[in-house]
Formats: sequence, structure tokens, C-alpha cells
Amino acid sequence: MEAELESLKFPNPNIISINGIELEVFEAGKENMGNPIVLCHGFPEHAFSWRYQIPALAKAGFHVIVPNQRGYGNSSCPKEVTAYDITHLTDDLVALLDFYNYRDAVFVGHDWGANVVWNLALLHPERVNKIINLALPYQERGEKPWIQFMEEFFGDDFYFVHFNKKPGVADAVLENHTENFLRNLFRKNVPLAPPEPGMLMMNLAKADKPLGEPMLNEDDLSVFVKAFKNSGFNGAINWYRNLDRNWHILADIDPIIKQPTLMIYGNLDMIPKFERLKDFVPNLDVISLACGHHIQQELPQETNQSILKWLGQFNA
Repeated sequence: MEAELESLKFPNPNIISINGIELEVFEAGKENMGNPIVLCHGFPEHAFSWRYQIPALAKAGFHVIVPNQRGYGNSSCPKEVTAYDITHLTDDLVALLDFYNYRDAVFVGHDWGANVVWNLALLHPERVNKIINLALPYQERGEKPWIQFMEEFFGDDFYFVHFNKKPGVADAVLENHTENFLRNLFRKNVPLAPPEPGMLMMNLAKADKPLGEPMLNEDDLSVFVKAFKNSGFNGAINWYRNLDRNWHILADIDPIIKQPTLMIYGNLDMIPKFERLKDFVPNLDVISLACGHHIQQELPQETNQSILKWLGQFNA
């Protein structure tokens, strides 16, 4: 397994026109057509964040489809903020299935990608066969719009709130410190501690001595740096700027997810576990791994084993 991970060759992309935009899509296991699994990255990531999972899933018999979602990599970056709401993000994935003539697929999400997968299962349940989500549990729709709730609870320096209340400010800081930001963000063995004053993402972009240890080697880091120097951060941050819009979109949607679901947590992640997750996702299994937020990159072998063992039970 270790030798296999060291000798990874990331697939070449195709540019696919769907849903009024272009998506950069990476594939493996085309010989397994008919058994699709779609991997959805988070913020500020790239399809490359699944580099350890792609060959393992293809070897296990899956047609692995890994898009750079809108706003990322060489995919389209629409200028309109509303082009990044949950309707557009989930419609992109539906259109991706249509492109391959798939009725449904297994969907795997990490971080923001997990949020999109949760909501895809709510908005288009017939297109989701099974769910595997990492790091970000289901987000309960409360009585207040999410940004209003977060501002009251965390304050206006919380990065979700800052992205919305001060548009363009963080975008510029991250773009002016792209390599330092990504180098400081992708860390492992970061001790859990109260956040420093100020805006987390901007602090990371400017920090000289980040906590923890580097998670990426220089070659891997360069993939992320090159991608964001090309795309900028505005499109990716616009996902956050639709949270309240998404709250309204989901107002009348049945909140219960019925698909078989695996939730993988990192025990050192600053995102808390959702103790009532099973109330909303009754067909649920939960695994916790000894890592931080970037689960599939920090512990690739353990992540692959967890995913494949869980998926294997349906083929027994």
C-alpha cells in the first residue's frame, strides 16, 4: 500500500460542458463504467486532494469521477455571487451524472464538498445511491439564517461572517499570500486551541510560524498553489456568500436523508461532531480517525480502508 501511494500518477483532466459552465473533471477506472463514485473536494482544495483515494477506488471496481467544482482549478468561475448557491452546485453534479448517462452514484464529500453532497441528497435524492462524508457533518437548518446565527454566536471576525460582511477583503489577502496561506493551512498534528484574535484565514495567510507539521510535500503543495494562482479565491469564497440564500432555498425541503451513509470524523478536527446526526441521517455509520481536518490526505491508508470496508458490505 505504501509503495502504491508513493507512485501515484494523477489522471489527466477533461473539460466537460454541463449546466451552462465548464467543469474540469478527472477520471479513473473507466473500465468500470456502470459503477460510478463521485468525489467532491472542499475549501480551499482541488480534485487533487483525492489523489490517494482515486487509484484505490478504481482498483476496487469503481468508475471514479472527480470534478473541480465551479470556482476551482480550470473549471468555470462565474462572476455572479448567486451562481454559487446550493441549487447551482448540486445541479452541476446532477448534470455530471447525466453526461455519463448515470441514474445515480455513490457520492463522497469532504468539507464544503460534504455540504454539497448532504444537500444533493435533499434536493435530488433519486440521484444519490450512498453517501460518504468526511469532516463536515450534516448542518441542521435552524430558525435563523446561518450567517446571522454565526455572527451572533462567533462574532464578525468568524471567517464565514467576514466573507459575507466584508466582500473582497479576504479574497485579496489570500491572493496576495497564496503560497504562504496554503502552506500554513495544510498542516497536521495541529493542537486544538482557542482561535487567535482576528480572522482565521487571513491570519493563516500572514503567519510566519504556523502550528503543527506540514502535510504536503513541495510537489503536492505546488499543485494547489498553481491552481489558486490561476483561479484566485473569489469563486471559492462565493460558496460562503450563499449560505443565507441556501437557508431560504432549503426552507420547504424534507430534512431527512434516507440513503446509507458513512460519516468519517477526524478526532483532532476543530469542527465538532454532530451528536444528533442520526436524527437526520437514520441509516448511518460513523468512524473517527486519529487526525485533523484533512482526513483523506492526513491518513490516506486508513481513509481508503474505511471507505472500502464500508462499501464492501453492500456487495457481500
